[in-house]
This record gives sequence, C-alpha cells and structure tokens, in this order.
Amino acid sequence: MSTVPGQRLTDPAWVAARIDEMGRTWGTDVPRVAGTLWWCMVASTLVGPITRAYAVGSPAPVAALGEFDCEVRPDGGVEHARFRRVPVDADGRAVRSDVGGERGACAAEEVGDALRATLAAVIAQVSAVSGAGMPALWAIVADAVGNRALDAGAPEVGARLAADVGARLLAPRFVTVGTRTFVKRISCCLVYEVRGCQMCTSCPKRPAAERAALLAETAGPSS
Repeated sequence: MSTVPGQRLTDPAWVAARIDEMGRTWGTDVPRVAGTLWWCMVASTLVGPITRAYAVGSPAPVAALGEFDCEVRPDGGVEHARFRRVPVDADGRAVRSDVGGERGACAAEEVGDALRATLAAVIAQVSAVSGAGMPALWAIVADAVGNRALDAGAPEVGARLAADVGARLLAPRFVTVGTRTFVKRISCCLVYEVRGCQMCTSCPKRPAAERAALLAETAGPSS
C-alpha cells in the first residue's frame, strides 16, 4: 500500500496510470472498462465513511479534496480514505448532520457540498482519461451509497445523503427479495466486458425476469 493526498484523484496523469494498472490486473486494455472498474472502488471508498456516519448518527467527515488521504493498492485501486475533519460549531465541538436546528442543517450542508465537489472533480477526470460517460459514473456513486447504507443496516440513510449531495446524485433504490434487501442498481461496472467474466447478479443490463430469479436464488429460502 502507498498513501497519497486526496488531490491526486484529480491529477489526470496519476488517474490514468492507476486506471492502466487496474486494466492490467483485470486483463483488459479497454480504458472505459478499466476506468469504470477503478471508479467503482474509489466511489465506494469516498462515500463509505460518510454513509456509515449517517447510519450511526455520528459526525460525518468532510470529504473535501484537501481533507483526506488515500491508501492505494498495487493494482491501482483506492481501498481506504483517511478523513481529517468533521463539521464543528463555534465552540469547536463536532456536529452531527442529523441533529435538529440550524447546527445540524449547516453540518449537512458542509458535508454534502464537500462530497459533491469532490465527486464532480474526480468523475470529470475519470471520464476524460477513460472515456466513460459521466452519467454512468454518477450512477455508480448512487449504487455505492445504497450498498454502504445496506452494509450499515440503514438503507434509509442513502436517500438523505443523496439529497444532501444533490446535483447529479440520484437516491439509491432497493428491492426486497424474501428476507433480504438488495440495491436495485442503476449502474453497470462493465466487468462482463472482461474476458472470462460474467454480469453481476444484480446488473441492470440483465433481463428483469432473469435478474429477479438470480436474486431470489441468492436470497435463499424465505423461512
């Protein structure tokens, strides 16, 4: 692992090199595919700690580019982000974004604005160097928020974080099959375009009936 400042995520040469590393690892020389796979990991890394904070009611970190460092794997993937700051009040006390009144509203605005700016800046670079469409990259973020909210046992916070971010981030959607809840995905990671790989079980490009059957199989018996 190596550690780099968050600003490197907007360095075109650095991003291109990491996407190239990801492509070699997966065995694809298609930048659009490698870039999409790389962004799936980065997006989850960026939204994960914030989504968890929303779920447990703790102060959410401020994801401004100058406020975190990234741990980078040898394959180019960004696995962890270390955030340095949360919103504070006039007395320097940490403020949760879900508390009532003006303090909570200001905290939610600061967290949402910072994440929106970072996502927009990084998505622009990923799109520029890989050729992946920006709407598709934003859709990956929505699904990442949904998955991290499910991991935290609080799918409902996904919509609140998406609303705080605003802009082009759609609220994650969910579907319950038996006793399990899954993200009703709107994004595709393009892994099926890699030789030897198949579509994900929940891929939105699968026929609806096929996807429903596979999710039911994954969910297992309902009792």
